[in-house]
Amino acid sequence: MIDTPPKGPAKPDPTGGSDFVGAARGQCPRCGAASMFDGFVRFAPRCDDCGLDYSAFNVGDGPAAFLTLIIGTIIVVLAVWLELAAEPPFWLHIVLWVPLTTLLVFGGLRIAKGWLLIAEYKRGAREHGGRDPGARPSDSDRVDGSK
Repeated sequence: MIDTPPKGPAKPDPTGGSDFVGAARGQCPRCGAASMFDGFVRFAPRCDDCGLDYSAFNVGDGPAAFLTLIIGTIIVVLAVWLELAAEPPFWLHIVLWVPLTTLLVFGGLRIAKGWLLIAEYKRGAREHGGRDPGARPSDSDRVDGSK
């Protein structure tokens, strides 16, 4: 079940006020501990400090798809510009663009995934229908009419 921020007086933002900075640091959106990631881009199952269940959030492949398109566009434009301006040998394109693309994708993926999880938490995102993803279906939700 996704834990949503409590209603009432605003508390200080544990991520420092910036979702982007909190994502880059891998901070839990609830308590601010740097426990969001278990690997470089893999989420931890839950926060070590406050127990927020990260697996309840549906980050999916959206960040990877957007990064592929955005970074791919930037790299292609830069590579075409360099080719037209200096006409370097082909090996120089490989040496420049492959590592740069790899660094931008992996670095950006960590930040994008963290930012999306923080945004889902702060906005109380739910699965389609407005129910908690961990909630069991009620009898009225069943399509086949069985109980």
